[in-house]
Amino acid sequence: MIRLRNISKTYRTEAVLTTALDQVDLDIAPGDYVAITGPSGCGKSTLLGVLGLLDAPSQGQYWFDGQEVSRWSERELSALRRQRIGFVFQSFNLIDELSVEENVALALDYQGLGRREQRLRVAQALDRLGLSHRARHRPAQLSGGQQQRCALARALAGNPALLLADEPTGNLDSANGQEVMQLLRQLNDEGTTLVVVTHDALHAAQAQRTVRLLDGRVLVDALAA
Repeated sequence: MIRLRNISKTYRTEAVLTTALDQVDLDIAPGDYVAITGPSGCGKSTLLGVLGLLDAPSQGQYWFDGQEVSRWSERELSALRRQRIGFVFQSFNLIDELSVEENVALALDYQGLGRREQRLRVAQALDRLGLSHRARHRPAQLSGGQQQRCALARALAGNPALLLADEPTGNLDSANGQEVMQLLRQLNDEGTTLVVVTHDALHAAQAQRTVRLLDGRVLVDALAA
């Protein structure tokens, strides 16, 4: 599904050049479950942004489903993101003024679906995540675990082939965090390709592979024991 070769990402200010990723090579096959780990500032979130086509590499090549996309226009990348990629973030990124079902429906706004199909997908996603009874509630009326499940439902409503999660349990207690990780594992078991950035060794151990970064480079890329 994904092939990265010599991917680097640098950020320049007037006085400083910072290298966030340094000649990263990475292959991710359909159905993989990959945990990206490493110390703070090692490039984990930058790599996830590149994988999700949210951040363009400064150099290198990126193949997605056999197409070299690193030089595509933003319009082309946006269309690919909408059709193939879902995102789950630590901060939930829910809109307080919208209900749970309206937040989930946001993932479908630009897919060209009819209203009936949109409502069906939202209902299915909420039912799958156990939130049907909270559909009309606002995010502030939910617990932290329920908010993250809402964010996950929003990602799933688009039927992504690739799901990227950036510290998805970072704002949750251990019980809710474990519940979210179990949901992610279930999605992977059903065929969704999953990449999770995590600092938690126990969560990383649930993945099929662990990619450990240090100073923007891949230090370890190993299958689970």
